Amino acid sequence: MTSPIFENKIQIPAALLLMAEDDVMIACQDIQEGTEIGGPSNPFRTQNRVPSGHKVARHRISKGSAVRKFGQVIGFASENIESGCHIHSHNLEAGSFAREYQFGVDAKPVLKATEPRYFEGFDRGDGRYGTRNYIAIISTVNCSASTSKYIVRELDKRGILAKYPEIDGVVAITHKAGCAMQYGGPDHLQLNRTLAGIANHPNVSSYLLMGLGCETGQASHLIENQKLIQLGMPGKQPPNLLQIQDMGGIAKTVEAGVDAVIRLLSQSKVIKRTRISAEKLILATNCGGSDGYSGVTANPALGVASDMLVAQGGTTVLAETTEIYGAEHLLTRRAVTREVGEKLLERIRWWEWYTGIFGAQINNNPSPGNKAGGLTTIYEKSLGAVAKAGTSPLVDVVLYAEPIKAKGFVVMDTPGYDPVSMTGLAAGGANVGVFTTGRGSVFGCKPMPCIKVATNTPMYQRMIADMDIDAGTILAGETIQKVGAVIFEEILAVASGKKTKSELSGVGDEEFAPWSIGPTL
Repeated sequence: MTSPIFENKIQIPAALLLMAEDDVMIACQDIQEGTEIGGPSNPFRTQNRVPSGHKVARHRISKGSAVRKFGQVIGFASENIESGCHIHSHNLEAGSFAREYQFGVDAKPVLKATEPRYFEGFDRGDGRYGTRNYIAIISTVNCSASTSKYIVRELDKRGILAKYPEIDGVVAITHKAGCAMQYGGPDHLQLNRTLAGIANHPNVSSYLLMGLGCETGQASHLIENQKLIQLGMPGKQPPNLLQIQDMGGIAKTVEAGVDAVIRLLSQSKVIKRTRISAEKLILATNCGGSDGYSGVTANPALGVASDMLVAQGGTTVLAETTEIYGAEHLLTRRAVTREVGEKLLERIRWWEWYTGIFGAQINNNPSPGNKAGGLTTIYEKSLGAVAKAGTSPLVDVVLYAEPIKAKGFVVMDTPGYDPVSMTGLAAGGANVGVFTTGRGSVFGCKPMPCIKVATNTPMYQRMIADMDIDAGTILAGETIQKVGAVIFEEILAVASGKKTKSELSGVGDEEFAPWSIGPTL
C-alpha cells in the first residue's frame, strides 16, 4: 500500500484518502454533519455524523455497486449511498465476489540489508536462539493445570529463583484441553504438536511435563509422537514427567514438582546472553481489537518492520487465516511458487468448509468492537490485516503450531482469535511477537515477549501502561517507513532483554490457548 495522501501534514486531518481510486475516506476524528472535507479537488459536505475511524462516501454509490478502500473491494452498497454519507453496516454488506488468483507475479527478490543487525540473545547450541530464558511446567491436560500453577507459586514463595538471575522465570503452561477427544485423532495430534512446540521453544531452557494420569492426552503418547527429549541437559535424557495419580495427589505432586524444578535449575547449563544475528529471529505478527486505523497505521508500519527483518535474513509470520479471507489473492501474487500459493488457497477452502458445517460464515468475522471502531466487513478487516506482512515474497504456508523452518515471509494457518493464534505462533517457534491493536487489547504471551502497537494516539495515551509504541503519529504526518523502523528497533531491543509493557505488568501466564478443532466427547 502506498503512503496515505494527507490533506494537512502538520495537524491530524479531518479525513484521510488512502488510494486515489477509493470510494471512501477515513475519518481521523469525529466529523459532524455538514463538515466540508475532501480537499480542493473533490470537496463535499458530510450528510451525517461520521465517528472517528469510520468511512464516508466521496461520491454517490448506487445500490449493489462495489465499494473500494485500499484500492480493493471491501463490500457492496446495500442501498443507494449519497456523497458525504457515513458508510457502515447499515448500508454496506460483504456479499461475495470472484477473486482472480495469480501466482508469483509480485514475488520480487529480497534486497539484503547492507548493514547486518544483531540482538543479545541465548544461543542454545542446538539450533535454537532465544530471546528469553524460562523454565516451563507444561500441563498435558486441564486436570493438572492448578497443580502446575501451585508449583510456580511454591517456588515464588520460597524465593528459589533469586539464586538463578539468568532465569527469567518459571511459567506454568496450562490450558482447557487434553481429554474428551479422539485418541490419536486430529485434536490429539495438534495438541501434541502445540505442547511439543513449547517444550522445544527457543525461549525455554528446560521443562517439566505435568499430567493427571488417566487423560486421553497421555504424556507417553506426547513424548513418543513428538520424540521429546529433555533439552538443555547432557545426553538425550527423557523429559521430566510427574503424574498426580502416580504421585499420590496434589500436595505430594507439588512437593515433587518443586524438587524437580530445583534439579533442572541446578543441572541446566548456565547460559548468558550473547551477540546473535537478527536472521535468527522469528517474528510472530498478530492484530487484535482492530479498528478503522489498523490497516492505515500500525499494520502497514509493522509490514515495514517485517520487511526489514526479512532483509536481515530473518522470518516474519502472518497468521489468522480467517482474517486473510478476502485478501488472499494479494498474497498468492507474492508466492514464490504456485505450490506455495495453492497451499494458502487450500487452507482458505478448508475454512469455508469448516465454518459451513456449523452453519457459520467467515464473512461474519468483525467483532462488535471491530465494528464500533469502524470496520464493517471481513474483506475490509483482512485487507488491513495482511499489511502486517509487508511486501516480501511468500515462501511457505504451515499448519497450526507446525515448526517454522523457512526464512522469509511465512503464513501459519490459525483462527483469528488472538490467544489461539498467538499460541500457535509461539508453538511454531516464534521467539518474539508484535501485536497491533486499535481498541486496546491487553495481551502477553509467555514464553514469547509481545510488543503492543497502538493504531491511534488517543488510545495509546489512555492505555500507555499497556502499549509499547504509538503508530497513531502516522495520522499526523509521520511516515509509515519511520514508524516501521521504530518497531524494528523495538523488536531488536526486546529480543535483547528489554521488558515489554505486558511483561512489566506480569501479563502472559493465562493466554496459552491451543486450538481445538473437533468435538468434545
